Amino acid sequence: MNTSDPRLNRRYFLKTSGLALAGASSGLGWLSAAAQKRPGMKKALMFGMVKTEGTLPDKFRMLKEVGYDGVELDSPGFDVKEVLKARDETGLQICGVVDSVHWKQTLSDPDPAVRANGLEGLKTALRECKQYGGNSVLLVPAVVNKQVSYADAYVRSQAEIRKALPLAEELKVKIAVENVWNQFLLSPLEAARYVDEFKSPWVGWHLDIGNLITFGWPEHWIKVLGKRIVKLHIKEFSRKKRDEEGLRAGFNVNLWEGDCDWPSVMKALDEVGFQGWGSAELSGGGRERLKDISERMDRIYES
Repeated sequence: MNTSDPRLNRRYFLKTSGLALAGASSGLGWLSAAAQKRPGMKKALMFGMVKTEGTLPDKFRMLKEVGYDGVELDSPGFDVKEVLKARDETGLQICGVVDSVHWKQTLSDPDPAVRANGLEGLKTALRECKQYGGNSVLLVPAVVNKQVSYADAYVRSQAEIRKALPLAEELKVKIAVENVWNQFLLSPLEAARYVDEFKSPWVGWHLDIGNLITFGWPEHWIKVLGKRIVKLHIKEFSRKKRDEEGLRAGFNVNLWEGDCDWPSVMKALDEVGFQGWGSAELSGGGRERLKDISERMDRIYES
C-alpha cells in the first residue's frame, strides 16, 4: 500500500484489523487471584504507584500478597542486582520495563545528538529488561510540537527504532510503542501501519486504555491493532471530570468509575486473542489502596 495515499483501502483495513475470533474461555483456573475467566492474562502495576516504606523485597512481597503477578519498572532507574534479588526472594515477576528517557531525549528531536542519547536509553532498557526476565520495553516513540512536525516525527522515530531492532531480536525483547498524549499516531489505522512498516515481530503496541477515552473508544483500537498488542495499561478516564475540571482531571477516578466500558474492552481482547499482561497505572498509595486496585482489576478481567 502507498503509505502517502490518504484514502482508506478496504483490503488494508481488513488486514490491519486482524480480527480472529477466540473461543470461549475454558474452565481452567487462574494461577493468581484474578483470573478464573481468562487464565492467559496476568496483573501487574507500575512500580511508581507503590507508596510504602521498606526495602525492595518488602515492597515486592506486599504486591504479591495483595494479588499482583508482576510489576513494571523504569529503566534505567534501578540497581539491577537489587531488583533480581527482590524478584528471586518474592517470586514477583518483572513483566517489562518503561524506557525512562523517552520523553526527555526523544527519538524525534531535531538534534541528532539528542536522538542518539535516546537510542542508547532504549538499548539500555532492552538489556535490563532481558536481565529481569521481562519481554517488552514500553516506548513513547516521538513527540510532535511546534518545533517537530508530524512528518519529521514519523520518519525520525522509525529510523532510530530500526537501529535498535537487531538488539531487540538478539535479546528476544519487544519494543512496545505506547499511545500517549504526544500528538502522534492519533488513529488505530495509522498506529497499525506504523508498526507494520518495520516488518519485524520485535515491534508491537503497548495499548493504554485510559489514554484513548478522551478522543475514542478502546475497543475500536483493539479490533484494529489485534495481534500487534503486546501489553496493556489499565486505567480509567471520566469525560465529565474532563469537561468540568480540565483535561487531566479525567484521570482522577477509580477503575469502574469512569467512562471505560470494560466488558466491551474485554470482549474485544477475547476476539483478537490477547493473552498477556495488563498493568495498572493510576494514583498509587499504601497496601489498602493497591489491594483495592488489584480487586478492581479482578472485576475487569472477569467481566
